[in-house]
Amino acid sequence: MEKETVLVGLSGGVDSAATAVILKEQGYRVIGATMIIWDPSLPVPTGAHQKNACLAPEKEDLSEVEAIAKKLGIEFVTVDCRAEYKHTVLDNFRLEYACGRTPNPCVLCNSLIKFGVLPSAAAKQGIKFDKFATGHYARVEKDEKTGKFLLKKAVDLSRDQSYFLHRLKQEQLSRVLFPLGNQHKPQIREKARQAGLKVADKEDSMDFYCGDYNDLLNFPNKPGELVSLDGQVLGTHNGIWNYTIGKRKGLGLSGFAEPMYVVGIDAKKNQVLIGPKSALYKDTLHADSVSWVAGQPPAEEFDCEIKIRNLHHPAAARVVVNEDGSFTAQFKEPQMSITAGQSAVLYDGDVVLGGGIIV
Repeated sequence: MEKETVLVGLSGGVDSAATAVILKEQGYRVIGATMIIWDPSLPVPTGAHQKNACLAPEKEDLSEVEAIAKKLGIEFVTVDCRAEYKHTVLDNFRLEYACGRTPNPCVLCNSLIKFGVLPSAAAKQGIKFDKFATGHYARVEKDEKTGKFLLKKAVDLSRDQSYFLHRLKQEQLSRVLFPLGNQHKPQIREKARQAGLKVADKEDSMDFYCGDYNDLLNFPNKPGELVSLDGQVLGTHNGIWNYTIGKRKGLGLSGFAEPMYVVGIDAKKNQVLIGPKSALYKDTLHADSVSWVAGQPPAEEFDCEIKIRNLHHPAAARVVVNEDGSFTAQFKEPQMSITAGQSAVLYDGDVVLGGGIIV
């Protein structure tokens, strides 16, 4: 019987390298693929952004990927995703900040680029494969009762990346493999070490870009007001994109009886709202651009747990699906810093139900 072929997204890091090792040990024929997303025309300075970030010059990473592929004896290809990445991720990133929201570019990148453009473009290059795999810490299982594919949290919750994958569709899940979903990080590093890979002790990627986000936004100053909740002008700002909900440092405000925070952003008025920590707590959110893992919500109204950002502890809530496809969530306990532009991801235990963009 001919071996199944798996296309593995190789980034030059230990997780994707260990993924290739594990799949090869399991008897698959493995092809490594690296997506090219760095655009040298980006107006960014040299420096920290070039290390351990997704958006960075690929020269060093490509040499590491090539070394991994050579060591493992697998094919290796590059796939040019620059145009799609710029349009889908970077342009959206700039638009969201201009509108006073705080986006999470990794969510869009995963669903549309890594699991969309990369395998699709590889296939157009004539590369034949049966499955697509990445080094994400998550799990996929088929529900035999419904025939649907379930996206689940990783066994190692400290590494779980299901939050970033909640927009994957059934077709994508039907062809994806996550070999690290049942593993812990020390096991992964040891697996790479046993395979003789130099990246076994490489630092983890920390963000999609490690420099100042203003490098990517490149907006001209647009002065506006810092305003209290009762409408009093407290100071000025040079652009709403420099602020996000919960920001405290760098406001240039003093003389208050208690610390003050950014509690709201009004893009239409070009104002940043300032208030005490208590004003950061809300018990409801509204989200649109909703994606359901199963293709539809579990019910028109249901209980679940919601993460309002990746490092947020899931909080119990009651969700109502609206006629326009958006949803409204009522939390049992108020949550701090519910931020427009971030993803609200819904869970039933360790199963990802779906999610939407907080508005």
